[in-house]
Amino acid sequence: MKTTMNKIINGIKKQPPGRLITGGFALVILLGALILLLPVSVKDGAVVTPIDALFTSTSAVCVTGLIAIDTADHFTPFGQAVVAALIQIGGLGVTSSGVGFMLAIRKRVSMKTRMMVSEALNINSYRGMVRLVKAVLLTTLCFEGAGAVLSFLVFVQDYPPLHAAGISIFHSIAAFNNSGFDILGGLRNLIPYRDNVLLNMITCVLIIFGGLGFLVIRDILSHRKFKKLMFHSKIVITTTIALLIVGTLLLKATEDISWMGAFFHSVSARTAGFSTYPIGEFTNAGLFVLCILMFVGASPGSTGGGIKTTTFFVLIQEARAMFNKKQVGAFHRGIAKGTVSSASIITLLSMAVVCVGTFLLCVLDPEFTFIQVLFEVVSAFGTVGLSTGITPTLSVASKLVIIIIMFIGRLGAVTLLSMWIDHPVPRAYYTEETVSIG
Repeated sequence: MKTTMNKIINGIKKQPPGRLITGGFALVILLGALILLLPVSVKDGAVVTPIDALFTSTSAVCVTGLIAIDTADHFTPFGQAVVAALIQIGGLGVTSSGVGFMLAIRKRVSMKTRMMVSEALNINSYRGMVRLVKAVLLTTLCFEGAGAVLSFLVFVQDYPPLHAAGISIFHSIAAFNNSGFDILGGLRNLIPYRDNVLLNMITCVLIIFGGLGFLVIRDILSHRKFKKLMFHSKIVITTTIALLIVGTLLLKATEDISWMGAFFHSVSARTAGFSTYPIGEFTNAGLFVLCILMFVGASPGSTGGGIKTTTFFVLIQEARAMFNKKQVGAFHRGIAKGTVSSASIITLLSMAVVCVGTFLLCVLDPEFTFIQVLFEVVSAFGTVGLSTGITPTLSVASKLVIIIIMFIGRLGAVTLLSMWIDHPVPRAYYTEETVSIG
């Protein structure tokens, strides 16, 4: 028995990082679903089916926020705490959470684990991984702690202190990890607080910093001047600001909402999933704007999804370079051809996932309009959590499709493809030829 276990452990250790990360996320999702099905997690009189438990667990671990059943109405405080824990693990990443646990019990972090953290955070070097994870955990604690305290000042006006504290902690964790879960009940999200400036601003700040990525936050805290920031940080910050401004202007132009509401949804659509207005009442133009923002998503190494701001930036610069006949680059720096190719591949694979998912939902649930289905799929892929309201009424088959898309969106199509590759195949070189395109 012991020999068999050793063989299994050794076999697991030999797996590529992409496969281990994927397996880790899947394991946490399954464990979360099982715990959410326990009587201690479900409120008396509420019904939680296995598919709804799996959907909730996947949405939490993938920091999405799409819900098949209302979290507050169906789960006990224990169940809600489990959802918050799953969001936290999913936001930090299974590997970073595992390293944090290993550091807490004073256990040595192996090179294999460092490689997995590097893969999960999109970092090319393995050096300083333990120090980086410590910084990530401290940054998360500071932001979520501050967010919980400030949110408490709002929620305590409507709820008893203990209940308000629980809501504040849950909301802060969900906001910083870019997950649109709430425990206010009645599928209301933050609609009752659409005019509360403090809560709107707190939520936006948590979402924005959570979506920037831990490396960018660390770079900002270290240098504090834009000129001194890393090339990566400059791209992330510039693209983020541009998307927020354009998104706000377009949403204000297409919807009958306040400027604060337009700004909030421009921020939230970047993978957070909170809403202060009913999304189902938005015009097709407004929903399409949100789809674009959701598809782009947050930044690499962050708690958000989507193709990422850096990918979008590189594609824009590539198009610009084609017209200007110049090298692809920005901020007096060139962008490597490999990076440009990767951006194109990521975008193509992401579009393929969205197209296939939309087609399947159109077939499985034809009663919904095309824009409703497209919006749901893009929201799932971007790990956003915004919905026009169709999620709870989706068929079991459609919920399974959304579960798979959320999983792909959180890990990334490239990571999932890499899990099948043990050893790279030697390239065969051929004579180059031009191909007519465009």
